[in-house]
Amino acid sequence: MRDLMQHWEMRVSHIIDHAAKYHPNRPIISRSVEGPIETTNWAGIHEGARKTAQALTASGLKPGEAVGVMAWNTARHLKVWYGVSGAGCVLHTLNPRLSADQLVYIINHAEDRMLMVDPDLAPVIAAIADRLETVKQYVILTDRAHMPDHLPGALCYEEWIGAEDGDFAWVEGDEREACGICYTSGTTGNPKGVVYTHRSNMLHALAASAPDCVNLSSRDVLMPVVPLFHANGWSLAYTAPMNGAAMVMPGRDMTPAALYEMLEHGVTLTAAVPTIWLGMLRYLKEGGKSFSTLKRVVIGGSSCPRAVIEAFQNDYGVQVLHAWGMTETSPLGSTGSLKPEVASLDDEAKLDIQCTVGHPPFTVDLKITDDSGEELPWDGAGQGKLWVRGPGVVRRYLKAEKDAAEPDGWFDTGDVATMDANAYVRITDRSKDVIKSGGEWISSIDMENAAVGHPGVAEAAAVGVPHPKWDERPILVCVKAPGENPDPEDIIELASKGLAKWQRPDDVLFVDELPHTATGKISKLHLRQRLKEMDYKLPEFR
Repeated sequence: MRDLMQHWEMRVSHIIDHAAKYHPNRPIISRSVEGPIETTNWAGIHEGARKTAQALTASGLKPGEAVGVMAWNTARHLKVWYGVSGAGCVLHTLNPRLSADQLVYIINHAEDRMLMVDPDLAPVIAAIADRLETVKQYVILTDRAHMPDHLPGALCYEEWIGAEDGDFAWVEGDEREACGICYTSGTTGNPKGVVYTHRSNMLHALAASAPDCVNLSSRDVLMPVVPLFHANGWSLAYTAPMNGAAMVMPGRDMTPAALYEMLEHGVTLTAAVPTIWLGMLRYLKEGGKSFSTLKRVVIGGSSCPRAVIEAFQNDYGVQVLHAWGMTETSPLGSTGSLKPEVASLDDEAKLDIQCTVGHPPFTVDLKITDDSGEELPWDGAGQGKLWVRGPGVVRRYLKAEKDAAEPDGWFDTGDVATMDANAYVRITDRSKDVIKSGGEWISSIDMENAAVGHPGVAEAAAVGVPHPKWDERPILVCVKAPGENPDPEDIIELASKGLAKWQRPDDVLFVDELPHTATGKISKLHLRQRLKEMDYKLPEFR
């Protein structure tokens, strides 16, 4: 009685086919790179994707070849997203915030045969074009009227696909074939390529859709603020059409005013990193504004301050889903929905739970271990290395000589975490950023999130600085909120709430800005280098 069900390869083209067939008129509202806000639907995205795949094939692209795409979140990007995969090619998303050397490295390493670029980003590629070894053709994602002249010989996307009729059958193949590539941000060494398969993307999107995860349905309007080039776009370009949800694509303007304008197009669910929402909350407060339709916000990429969760829920009635993941996990690894065991807690206790990054969905397996590899109990106290395995987790990086995961599938995330009895995960630090004083760990994340709760602090980073007796002592490096001049002692008192006396930060240092990685996270590596260059000394040694 074995193998009596139909064979149906899990390829992502099925997702856009489903949306176009069963949810064809669901609107896709997009701020175009040219400026105007435009509206299409899943039927329109489907047609554009087929024409894109058809044009790729006509241009000589072969299945398995990589196509680099550097673009903002627009409807046109969605057409490319499915068109590249539908042609059997591999979608390589490019982050324009990477350095020139990093972009050159990853484009050459992935062996991109074609680059498709938004017009305002053409200068980024033009500056490195003579160093690209495998790129044979450029396509500018615009119409003829807005074509830049930075890349001579580049094709105009609208003319390029306009020559096709869309009568194209998706390239078929094994579900384990490569579907997309996303590189890690490369804070240490060269970026590493994570190659997603059609199968891993499909399974990840199914898991993300579940009620205890993103909880997306055809009744939702989703706006992904997180760029599609960041960690597989958090899978949102797959989960939305899979569930027939409408989408609002915000384009390149990430200012609070521009994002608020797009959110007011009926958005019920949005997703972004904490820094986006810190700016949005200030904008709402200063302008006396509120959300008309927003119900839920997914916050990930870095730890979300408690003050942000409180403001969204208490001031604006928006549920916060704190999430964790990484490029290597496709990226969703956990989401902070409330299980029955915690739903009946009082508001403060529930908020404590929401400050964790939640619990893993089906397809994600987690554990924490001590330095010797022994698994730690789920008591909410023991901190250890966080490991993950599952069908959406990397096994080996592109062109690496050995697996990144252990033989039994466990992958070391590089995070330090605790897990409680209900499987809620609290990320306490990155292993390379952990502060160790007198042989004991201090959570920089808890300290940072508390400091940002001060109205005079716009952003904060906790780092350890060398100490002759204690090995390291923690300090806070903060950016002042506009027009504010906070008292350092007030910040220390707030950041020390709930900490032991020896865990209190020894100092507060104010800077104009903090260094960030290409994905928007605070770069502790560069911050420590900056402190060393300025010959920073702890107060007791000045």
